[in-house]
Amino acid sequence: MRLEKLLEHVSYRCLQGSVDVEVKNVINDSRKVEDGSLFFCIKGAVTDGHKYVPEVVAKGAKVLVVQDEVEAPQDVTVIQVEDTRYAMALISAAYFGYPADEMKIIGITGTKGKTTTTYMVKSILESAGYKVGLIGTIEVIIGDEVIPANNTTPESYTIQEYFRRMADAGCQIVVMEVSSQGLMLHRTAGIPFEIGIFTNIEPDHIGPAEHESFEDYIECKSRLFRQCRLGIFNADDAHLEKILEGHTCKVETFGFSEKASLRAENMQLVSRPGYLGIAYTVCGDLSGNEAAQCPDSRGMRLDVEIDIPGKFSVYNSLTAIAICRHFKVAEDDIKNALKAAKVKGRVEMVKVSDEFTLMIDYAHNAMALESLLTTLKEYHPHRLVCLFGCGGNRSKLRRYEMGEVSGRLADLTIITSDNPRFEKPEDIIADIVTGIEKTEGKYVKITDRKEAIAYAIHHGEPGDIVILAGKGHEDYQEIEGKKYPMDERVLIREILEGR
Repeated sequence: MRLEKLLEHVSYRCLQGSVDVEVKNVINDSRKVEDGSLFFCIKGAVTDGHKYVPEVVAKGAKVLVVQDEVEAPQDVTVIQVEDTRYAMALISAAYFGYPADEMKIIGITGTKGKTTTTYMVKSILESAGYKVGLIGTIEVIIGDEVIPANNTTPESYTIQEYFRRMADAGCQIVVMEVSSQGLMLHRTAGIPFEIGIFTNIEPDHIGPAEHESFEDYIECKSRLFRQCRLGIFNADDAHLEKILEGHTCKVETFGFSEKASLRAENMQLVSRPGYLGIAYTVCGDLSGNEAAQCPDSRGMRLDVEIDIPGKFSVYNSLTAIAICRHFKVAEDDIKNALKAAKVKGRVEMVKVSDEFTLMIDYAHNAMALESLLTTLKEYHPHRLVCLFGCGGNRSKLRRYEMGEVSGRLADLTIITSDNPRFEKPEDIIADIVTGIEKTEGKYVKITDRKEAIAYAIHHGEPGDIVILAGKGHEDYQEIEGKKYPMDERVLIREILEGR
């Protein structure tokens, strides 16, 4: 492809060479450069791509996209831009032929609920006959192909590559998680989002390698709503006004608030042996411009039951309904798809007994664990049993906090191992105990995770809710730099089979 075509939406200066040159491929990994490549000099947190100019030129790179001036042979074209990450997003879109323009892109951002909501949306839309691609924390789904994910929101080049493959596979809609990091690092720059979703926001991802403050975190999240045609927002979130600052999209809302465009009413907890869920009524009451956007939802009234417990499941499913009503999905399709929607490792119930309930969840910090345990206590279990560990080579504060949360809210805590990495599991467990001993909570320590799960199952009592927290969708245990296969579903099956 001609360089001039790749740069058609980029503001740049040509420091040397010519834009009338053929580009074989576009690359941001110096190891993958070959003859005729365009190479992006990305300034990262760990390394600066400008340092690799001599190496990539020696490998045959013919175009460099830079922020800083560099020394390069005269036969190499040097393009200077204000931000190479932003330029990479726009150039990647051009390189793959703007595949997003061929589909409807739905972006979901927020502290919690992104993953579950994306799967609910996919389930509903597919039940209505649409072909849907998915990009998220757990995996990327392109037709029948499933690709494990490394980042919630991949690098811009990778996103555009996935979009091209999805469009070529016949996908009509893509639903994707949009993280604050993805927005901050311009991974989603230039994507013409049809719908942007705001689920909620709480202080998270704040630190030297992420966001400098909560205000910065909010600002990054809000960028999505200057990049979408329609924004659908959680009307109940305390920070909604901040998220809305500077928005350029049409606005709809959802929530329990009477002011919301789409409301949840008559919420009821559903509890049976081995099963927890929630039921509620969806009410749509659009008027004026909003009704013109979505005429089918005027006066909407729909009874829904979800096989996932907790008030947060109402928000997640209500968000999915708010999105899918824009695609003329029949109400029966919505109800049936939500009933069937399951997300690996997100309040995932696993049947082990007719007398008590066991579930797997990804809650791996104090905020998520507190939200989960508080929700489950609302079902008034005989006992709430929480099994978890903490990752090695990570903040000790997280260990103290999670120990304290579980000690305060659970009737029994089973402390075990979870990705110890280069630390001794016993040392991590000792830190968790430090937190739990600030409470009066009962606990046992069982280092081996399979033994710990077996203990939880064999000691389950009628009416218990047992939660295996922290691993969620992960199917490995990371020890001393290696990832060993370990899927809690497999462990449970082996325990039940007596292996």
